[in-house]
Amino acid sequence: MASILPALRRAAPRLTRQLFQCPHQRLPIRSGAYPAHVFPKASPKSIKFFSCSRLRSSAAVSNTATPRLPQSTPIPSIGGSISGKGAKARRRFFPSTSQKVVAYWLLGSAASVFGIVVFGGLTRLTESGLSITEWRPVTGSLPPSNVEEWESEFNRYRASPEFKLLNPNMTMDEFKYIYYMEWTHRLWGRVVGISFVLPAVYFIARRKVSANMALRITGIGALIGFQGVLGWWMVKSGLKDDLFAPGSHPRVSQYRLVAHLGTAFLCYSAMLWNGLSILREHKLLGNLQRAETILQRIRSPRLQVFRASVGVLAGLVFITAMSGGLVAGLDAGLIYNEFPWMGLGLTPPKSELFSDFYSHTTDGSDIWWRNPLENPSLVQLDHRILATTTFTAVMALFAYSRFSRNVRTILPNGGKKAIHGVVGFACLQVVLGISTLIYLVPLPLASAHQAGSLALLSYVLVLANRTMPPNRRFSKLLATRFLEAGMVPKKRLVQKNPALYTKRNVFKAAPELHQR
Repeated sequence: MASILPALRRAAPRLTRQLFQCPHQRLPIRSGAYPAHVFPKASPKSIKFFSCSRLRSSAAVSNTATPRLPQSTPIPSIGGSISGKGAKARRRFFPSTSQKVVAYWLLGSAASVFGIVVFGGLTRLTESGLSITEWRPVTGSLPPSNVEEWESEFNRYRASPEFKLLNPNMTMDEFKYIYYMEWTHRLWGRVVGISFVLPAVYFIARRKVSANMALRITGIGALIGFQGVLGWWMVKSGLKDDLFAPGSHPRVSQYRLVAHLGTAFLCYSAMLWNGLSILREHKLLGNLQRAETILQRIRSPRLQVFRASVGVLAGLVFITAMSGGLVAGLDAGLIYNEFPWMGLGLTPPKSELFSDFYSHTTDGSDIWWRNPLENPSLVQLDHRILATTTFTAVMALFAYSRFSRNVRTILPNGGKKAIHGVVGFACLQVVLGISTLIYLVPLPLASAHQAGSLALLSYVLVLANRTMPPNRRFSKLLATRFLEAGMVPKKRLVQKNPALYTKRNVFKAAPELHQR
């Protein structure tokens, strides 16, 4: 008994201290739990939120208690170097954010894709797409250099259906004009691919992009390669007369044309969206106070309907542009050159819209899907309906942003500016479309109309980028930066995103807490 009492007296002070300490990290639950430079402005309620009992419920952390450092041990500053296995593991991974130069490169690549889409429309309008009858990705990079090579190319074109049915009297000079149009289009495509793939390899190898962005860039590069294959697949359809009715105007398959055009739109949209996203991340990280205000606005439930409407509008603009590709592939703009009438009424007769002429079966069971895709009259009517619906949706979204008090007061200034751009390009696109139809598809108006569709989609994507909440990866990064800067997030923001302010993120922001 005499030996037990001294042992109890020695253990009593230790037991007393441990009763009022966090059993997981040996940190006091109340005041003094976190260093002053982590939460300099933390109120007692805020400290209580980040107490051990709250953090334990939001993230699973090992229960193994690390040895407590002596009181004299200095606490390392936040963001300092961490030696050992942690530093090696961190160096093996990509950075948390991509550099700004990557964003500028993506936007420049998007501008190049925009230009090649417009030039591709000119190539189709000038009937130049079928002038080169072979696909030589490497050796075809140079045009013919002498008379013999030009004669060889011209002889290949003479064997094509387009020459026999449309241009039997074409001269060498006329052939050179359409040849250079198609050759420039193909060369531009090669430039787009090389100017994207080589910098992409460099940025990924030098770890100038985040892991998520590296995957996206790789996907865009694969899509560019697939786009080249689709381009030749489309041209090949116009070199055989079994893909269109005998005696008709030689043209490529409208299905392959839409696939080629749609892939180009997807490449452009992906480049534009990711470039804008990187710039947005740097802008938010550069001003955390403003970032917190913007996030509270765009994450508000009052903006949920508006955000969903912007997403639907982007899909509607894309579908309308693809229906325009069907109009171009079938030359449907050369009929019913008046607006809003089509003949004697707003629509042609039903017998013309759903004609058995386009059926490939004896019972005519396929007229319901072949006519909307192969009948020029119904294809033009569908494009008119989709264009009118898109314009109405744009004006309705604009009215909603102006006259809805909830949206008007909470929509960021960048979103307000972007929606004005969407309205402007929508009005311009309607004027260009009607003018192109009335004046029988002149070359300048038709090319401007195609460029206008891509410009309208661009501004819708800008609007979506400014009003959509950031992804989960960047939200976690922002939460960590808030903690590093000593900014205790407001209770409302924390309650809406509890997973972003877990125990793991707290100790990631302050590694010295984990060491203690």
